[in-house]
Amino acid sequence: MDESILKNQFLIAMPSMEDENFSHTVSLLCEHNDNGAIGLVINRPTDLKLADMMEQMGLEHEALNDEQIVYWGGPVQPERGFVVHRTPGGWESCLQVDSDLFITTSRDILKAIGKGEGPQDYFVVLGYAGWGEGQLESEILHNAWLNTDVSQQILFETPARDRWQAATRLLGVDVTQLAGNAGHA
Repeated sequence: MDESILKNQFLIAMPSMEDENFSHTVSLLCEHNDNGAIGLVINRPTDLKLADMMEQMGLEHEALNDEQIVYWGGPVQPERGFVVHRTPGGWESCLQVDSDLFITTSRDILKAIGKGEGPQDYFVVLGYAGWGEGQLESEILHNAWLNTDVSQQILFETPARDRWQAATRLLGVDVTQLAGNAGHA
């Protein structure tokens, strides 16, 4: 595979995925090169409220409502936070995934969000998924994953519980029609 061919792609777990970490997940692939790949699971909300996390970090959070939650991004470094957002903002540690999609890992974006000065469209994930050299390609060849272009509507407007099914629809598949898959979403 060409270097970075999977960057800015959704990685969709096949219905047969047996690894509980990734069963029925959609991951945003942030990086893919000869050394491996990094992705963020985007459809696993946690019980942690964003305001509570920011309070634990000693950050202002007056601009947040009680409904904003933090997502589980994957099993690697679960203490590490990532903010997925649309608008660039000159943040200290920001990776541009696409022309209007960014991932920031520095505290300055959280400070701005807490004050109501951050990006309008965003969500926060803790942890990430990682694959070593050739591992993801092998898993795709063994039908563990499908990939498709990222949909910002799914990222920022679709409820977490509906993201896996919505992402499979991007492939022209309605997973509710697959035998033995009724009720999984």
